[in-house]
Amino acid sequence: MTTSWQLWRDRRGQLSTLRLATLALLLFPLAKAALQANEIAHGARPLNELIHRAGFWALVFLGVTLAVTPFRRVFRYGNLIDIRRMLGVGTFCYIATHLTLFFADQSYDPGKFFHEISHRVYLIVGAAAWLGLATLAATSTDGMVRRLGGIRWRRLHQIIYAIALLALIHYFQQTKADVTVPTFAASLFVWLIAYRLLAWWQETSELSTLSLLALAIVVSILTFIGEAVGIAIAFHVSPLVVLNTIFDFDAGIRPGWQVFAAGLAVVAVDAVMARWRGRAVRTRAVAAE
Repeated sequence: MTTSWQLWRDRRGQLSTLRLATLALLLFPLAKAALQANEIAHGARPLNELIHRAGFWALVFLGVTLAVTPFRRVFRYGNLIDIRRMLGVGTFCYIATHLTLFFADQSYDPGKFFHEISHRVYLIVGAAAWLGLATLAATSTDGMVRRLGGIRWRRLHQIIYAIALLALIHYFQQTKADVTVPTFAASLFVWLIAYRLLAWWQETSELSTLSLLALAIVVSILTFIGEAVGIAIAFHVSPLVVLNTIFDFDAGIRPGWQVFAAGLAVVAVDAVMARWRGRAVRTRAVAAE
């Protein structure tokens, strides 16, 4: 039996390579910030830089947490479920750091802090996402699962999808000019949600390689259209003008192509794993004869 602070050990108390890798992943942003401490300190607004970094990594780890379900099926590696709680709590730690640094930026003045949050739309959205993640983190223990009951606990933790939406809106609102990265991030979240919806619609826990390919194509098309509409609204031009530039790679690779490439990578992994599993099954069948 392992104690709760020994994050590198599994439930049986054994050293877990997967947990060690996850812990290293969660600590990577801190190590990166430490290595760039001098650069950050001599920047125009060091504290603001740290605020944005903490918020960005909170969003990244939120996406990684949501990716556990599809990836454990694509990789045929059910043990990935063991690190989902670690990732979720790690996500909350980064969003809590994000809010704490913002409090520091307000000179640790509670009145100024709450005034800013209650009078700025993007801060209200961000605070709502923080409260949601705080709720999920507080109910992530085994004791809370038993107290709430499995069904009620799962229903409560489904608010993660609303939290993800709020986090993405907050991210877009924080971005002043180029929204390429937020668009790419939003599209990845769309893929993660669409995967779940497609699996539910097909009444299966594991999508076929063909379904994953279709999903990659559809999400990338939606990304192109969504970005074109957004740019058209912002700059008062026709969306068709924007869509006509998607093959202009000299201007940069659009988020739609990036999402498509990511989707194709998942398709390739699924195809390889399906072939490997099929070969393993045939080998066992031959051995049993």
